[in-house]
Amino acid sequence: MRARRKEAYVVANISQQTAEVNLRTAKIQLLQLLNARTPVDQFDIQGPFDFTDQLQPLETFRQIALTNRPDLRAALESVQQATTNHKLAVANGSTDPTFSGWYTYNSSNNNPNGLQTLGASVSIPLRIFDRNQGEKQRTELDIGRNQQVTEATRAQVFADVDSAYAEVNSNVILLRPYKAQYLAQAIRVRETITFSWQHGGASLMDFLNAQSDYRNVQLAYLQLIGSYLTAAAQLNLAIGREVIQ
Repeated sequence: MRARRKEAYVVANISQQTAEVNLRTAKIQLLQLLNARTPVDQFDIQGPFDFTDQLQPLETFRQIALTNRPDLRAALESVQQATTNHKLAVANGSTDPTFSGWYTYNSSNNNPNGLQTLGASVSIPLRIFDRNQGEKQRTELDIGRNQQVTEATRAQVFADVDSAYAEVNSNVILLRPYKAQYLAQAIRVRETITFSWQHGGASLMDFLNAQSDYRNVQLAYLQLIGSYLTAAAQLNLAIGREVIQ
């Protein structure tokens, strides 16, 4: 029995040390992403370690992503820029009439009625060859290319949101029975076996098994919450802003 207890203690100690190293490594990686210079020992995460039971419909997240995704907004602005460049190319290739006017005063004119002269003219260039035709064609092709890029980006936005939403929803489905049933059932079984063991109605092995089952349920629940929070962060990234806290 002592050998088993010692072995269990060693295993638990190794697991604790491994968990502490993983936690420290995760903090270092997060500090690197935040570009922060806070010492690791002084850095910690605050907030509830829990999940949101209710999710908004998928279409709501899609519409939010269409408004907030920076890559999609950049693609839409590229289409607007290409359209403006095409209009400029058309304007540069057009022919503009030239208007002019003049006034002269000639005191040496022999005609007494022709001392002052007022005139006007209109000049319209004849464009036999359109020298800006290539630029018009290039900018028109650029509009089509940017429109296709925009459609591809929009499809990618939907794919990212749908995939992240499915992951979050899957974790919520798995977490609901834990919160509603499994946790309370594990606590009830542990307390019942503990009471029986204290009063001679159960063996030590039954007591240790009940404790182990309870901790396994708690560990599985916390791991699922961690997976949920990771999926929620991925969904926020896919949408372009924080929609699940």
